[in-house]
Amino acid sequence: MGWVLDLDGVVWLGDQPIDGAAAAIRALRDAGERVVFVTNMSYGRVADVVGKLAGMGIAAEGDVVTSASAAGALVQPGERVLVCGGPGLVEAVESRGALAVPAAEPPPGAVVDAVLVGYDPAFDYARMTAAATAVRRGARLIASNDDATYPTPQGPIPGGGAILASIERATGVTATVAGKPHPPICELVRQHVGGEGTVVGDRPETDGRFARALGFRFALVLSGVTTEEQLPVQASPDVIARDLACLVLGDADRGTAGLPGTDPLPRGGARS
Repeated sequence: MGWVLDLDGVVWLGDQPIDGAAAAIRALRDAGERVVFVTNMSYGRVADVVGKLAGMGIAAEGDVVTSASAAGALVQPGERVLVCGGPGLVEAVESRGALAVPAAEPPPGAVVDAVLVGYDPAFDYARMTAAATAVRRGARLIASNDDATYPTPQGPIPGGGAILASIERATGVTATVAGKPHPPICELVRQHVGGEGTVVGDRPETDGRFARALGFRFALVLSGVTTEEQLPVQASPDVIARDLACLVLGDADRGTAGLPGTDPLPRGGARS
């Protein structure tokens, strides 16, 4: 069985590792479980994500799937793609043999085939204008994800979905979304873990729907966006835990499941 782990809010918050996450991942692998990291954050290159995990004591070479990778799969070789996003989206476009056109300084009168939108802390009115103009001229609108917020140690900040919303509103065009919980990233994940597994995430509307789309179990952790005060939530989780360590290593006092093979909590986390 595969374990599909979100990163932001599950393994780390910003640049801070979440306590016990590395130990939980080692325990899963020691139990013979396949562990894959799947993130909707499209800003960094895959190698950057692998390196960040390595810095937290977690090996991840070949085990990282990003929404940028899923979005890149929607681009055709030879296309000109206006990129509103970071190096991860540029990498995904170029790996497909397409040309990445920077939204910050598009060539005058540039004709593009697609606009690709993701998280970008440098996004501004000029980039929004360039993207909206290209879409109105017929470019396809593709998004790495539509998450409204992004968890940090200081609390949620606007995510890629907030940027996307401005372009959709300015054009009246609805984007094709590649990241969780949409089909492009589901296909990539199935290639890594097969047809059975558990999705661990902190965002029910994204990770929960992703689990349902895959036909996997959904484990909600309360170490990221979702808090205990917000329960119950939809999509309804199969198990709830304070964090990944509690979910995997088990802690009866905190209301969690244990290693694979143990009895999970009933749906919603309540004990009978």
